[in-house]
Amino acid sequence: MPLGGVMLILLPLCFLLPGGSRTASLSGLGDTILGPETFKGVSNFSTFLLDRSSGMLFLGARGAILAVNIHNLNLPPKKIVWDVPEEKRRSCVTKGKTEADCNNYIRLLEFLGDGRIYVCGTYAFEPQCAFLELSSFTLEEAEDGGVKMEMGKGKCPFEPSQQYTALMADGVLYTAVTSNFLGTQFDISRATGPEQARIRTEQSINWLSDPEFVSSSFIEESPDSNPMGDDDKIYFFFTEMAKEYDLYTKVKVPRVARVCKSDVGGMKTLQRRWTTFLKAQLVCEDKPSGQRYNILTDVFTMQHTAGDPSSTHFYGLFTSQWEPEEVSAVCVFSLSDISKVMDGPFKELKKTCENWINPEPVPSPRPGQCLNSALKAEGFESSLKLPDKVLTFVRDHPLMENSVTAAPQLVRKGIRYTKLAVTLMESAEGRRGAVLHLGTDRGELHRVAVVDENATLLQEIPLFTSQEPVNNILLHQGQALVGSPLSVARIKAEGCALYPSCEVCARARGLGCVWNTTLGACRLTQQDPGPGDVVDNALKKCHTQEGRCRPSIRELRVSMGLRVLLPCVQLSPRPCSWEHPPQRHTRQHHSDLVVTVAEESLGKYICTCQEGGPGVRDPTPCRRAVYTLSLEDPSAGGSVDRAGSRHILAIYIFFFCGGLLFGVCLFYFVNRKRNNLRQGHHKPDNSLSSEKGRDLLGSSATPQSPSSASLLSEAFRQTEKRNGTTTSTTTTTLLSSQGNGGHHGNSYTGTLIPSNPSNGHSLYGNCNTSTSGMKLSSDISDIADVLDGRTGEKERMRPEGGERESGEGDEVDDEVGDVLRDGIKGLEEELASLPSYNSSAPLAQGEESSI
Repeated sequence: MPLGGVMLILLPLCFLLPGGSRTASLSGLGDTILGPETFKGVSNFSTFLLDRSSGMLFLGARGAILAVNIHNLNLPPKKIVWDVPEEKRRSCVTKGKTEADCNNYIRLLEFLGDGRIYVCGTYAFEPQCAFLELSSFTLEEAEDGGVKMEMGKGKCPFEPSQQYTALMADGVLYTAVTSNFLGTQFDISRATGPEQARIRTEQSINWLSDPEFVSSSFIEESPDSNPMGDDDKIYFFFTEMAKEYDLYTKVKVPRVARVCKSDVGGMKTLQRRWTTFLKAQLVCEDKPSGQRYNILTDVFTMQHTAGDPSSTHFYGLFTSQWEPEEVSAVCVFSLSDISKVMDGPFKELKKTCENWINPEPVPSPRPGQCLNSALKAEGFESSLKLPDKVLTFVRDHPLMENSVTAAPQLVRKGIRYTKLAVTLMESAEGRRGAVLHLGTDRGELHRVAVVDENATLLQEIPLFTSQEPVNNILLHQGQALVGSPLSVARIKAEGCALYPSCEVCARARGLGCVWNTTLGACRLTQQDPGPGDVVDNALKKCHTQEGRCRPSIRELRVSMGLRVLLPCVQLSPRPCSWEHPPQRHTRQHHSDLVVTVAEESLGKYICTCQEGGPGVRDPTPCRRAVYTLSLEDPSAGGSVDRAGSRHILAIYIFFFCGGLLFGVCLFYFVNRKRNNLRQGHHKPDNSLSSEKGRDLLGSSATPQSPSSASLLSEAFRQTEKRNGTTTSTTTTTLLSSQGNGGHHGNSYTGTLIPSNPSNGHSLYGNCNTSTSGMKLSSDISDIADVLDGRTGEKERMRPEGGERESGEGDEVDDEVGDVLRDGIKGLEEELASLPSYNSSAPLAQGEESSI
């Protein structure tokens, strides 16, 4: 390949390599990131379990379990290898699974309360569970010395990528998982404990319809605030295909399901099945715009008042099935709202008209109700004593009529959030706010302050590479432990000191933060912020004239033809609009604007978004960004979509032209060298040097033309083998220099080797392996040159347009005949001197081969 072509291939790599090796920069925050080099080949972290008393973080990975001390990340992590035997891995592959999936992916880590951790892995599509001793950090051994294992079906998914959730409640494991090899059966079950108490959901699409499990939460009733003696409950969050909508398109809906801890199934109906399984739809919808977010991604459970289970709120992370591009939303659902819906009417499908209606009548005691003091007083001490009519009703009516509804606190378009964690902050003036810690699919952590009805973006922190999505966030002692499939990060998560500048601190004013100009740091304050917009007032005190709704004007100097991205960050579900020159060339991407610079595109661009929270019908406009485009060289600001793109394009064009020119020159010189070599091999002393001789050789009508593949002459003998014996014919082949052989010194390209193609040899080969072959080829070349020279002489002696004289022709023919006879004699001598010519070929009986 020409050198220029090689440079063209390598040049883009030079520009890509710096971007591919980007690392997170967290200087000044005291944070730590453990990358792949720390874990030495262990990857695919999917499960986090934190021992809050010791500070040990346990990581479930592929074929291994790691333990990291979060208080001293410089210590090397502890490691337990739990892999799949080779024969089981091969068996998994023969069943149609991939090599990568046929490993043991640790998906479950839960404390048992007796100094052990319950560990479950996919184990090459045959889930297995084991016990990890915390004191020695080893897996319990069986009698044969191997790992002591028990069946993990119903406790751990079969496939590494299947969505799944599990929790431990009072030493008993509750799971929501696929329960077969094909991944077509789904169960919410009590997976451990006494055998008679292990129950699961009914195998019915009315109960679970292709669910994607997301999260689960155990809510214990407080003795102080539970006068009814109500039972503890477990909540499961998932997305499933809706059966209540009569539509052509499959509609996904987010659900919350509830079961009771003391449920042990029915006596006849619903044996070993839940008798308290109820589910309701979660609705995350912005009512003014009608936009609904219907796919649940993650759920974070938090008590707004410590020690009060009734104050529990569930922060749900959503996306939309109907949005063509990425969008993320956060909605908050209270436990009290969910309880009201579970105590409300049931939804029923009446078979006659195929419409969902409210069922009547509802039997007593109420179906799906958890046991309490009143029911026990009536004689229902256990679910085994419930009447069949109650169990039949709850079996056929697991879905509630009403939905749990909430308005989004945050909507972000163009970004997909994967994980969510929440910290609450309360300022001195009693204003309560929340900080949302949001992990992205590009390895970033975003912080958003939500105060009253407004959300404000505080920080966007790059932690991992863009190929590492955030899949775990744990909050502990003011720190966030953030994980990806390859890395773990520990960063500070609470306090006003998180915000390093006056502007960022001002945006967190609703959380009780204020910028201390003397210290040059953000600090918590007891000072009353005063009336009005607290964020806007705080921004005025910084060295900037902009407020939250009065941004400063950013001037961008651009060049003709550039594409410029004008960002406008909007976190509320309300729309954003742009004011711009009338003859502009723009395209709105979410709330941002892409402008193609032209003469008529210059001027001012203003982004205005609608502010407001849940239930606000007439939101107030808030100016978010103002830009001015003026015609000059592109500025170095970050708003230009590709600053310096013209320079890169010029470099590409320069190297392309240089490579192309170099390639053409190289090709020319190589061809010229090759032609010179050909002429040197074909040209004897003087016969082909005449111009008329060259013209004659170029004629296709001349048998001796080198443009032909061969020279045929009855005077040349050719060997032929039939049935293992060597015979002779009167035909031979002269290989031209246009064959596919190579040049070796001054030898001819086509070299004669007396052997047979049918038994692994070739009579006319292209490799020069014997001196006799080289001599023979040169003899044939000399004969061809004499023939060509004589033909040239005849052409010169022949009168133009007339016939030749008989004397001259006869003399020439005699000379040609003498030369041919000498050549034939030389050929026979050369052929006879070769060993393979005289030996018989090892052909099978009846085999025939000829050249």
